[in-house]
Amino acid sequence: MNNETLQLFVYGSLRSGFQHAAYQYLSKYFHLVGNATVKGKLFDMGEYPVAVPTDEERFIVGELYEINNTDEFSYAIGQLDDYEGLYAEEGETALYKREAVTVYCNNQQSTAWVYWFNGSINGLTEMTTGDVFEYLQQKNKW
Repeated sequence: MNNETLQLFVYGSLRSGFQHAAYQYLSKYFHLVGNATVKGKLFDMGEYPVAVPTDEERFIVGELYEINNTDEFSYAIGQLDDYEGLYAEEGETALYKREAVTVYCNNQQSTAWVYWFNGSINGLTEMTTGDVFEYLQQKNKW
């Protein structure tokens, strides 16, 4: 897992179904490979979901994207890093960290970047389905 990773796994506002403004940006530089999962847990922060890695057999449902033009990867991922709050102000902690993980898509595994929550999950409600859409439908937030 290194800087040659040109794929991105998304589980929240960057998923196609949300039609978030950030998704429009993502879809300009990346194309959808397919529905995918990564090992991790989702939690409800109120305004948005957060994910953390786990050693348990728990999986997060999302989408796998691949960069359209490898020469644009550094720029495109840099913009997404900024959107996800990776660059904290001095004296503050970054909201997320980006790590390369094993992703499962179309009965194959590969490596993709994911944005893990960088804060405490104490007291947060776990989205036990591992799927933000399913969780929100159950909560009737729509």
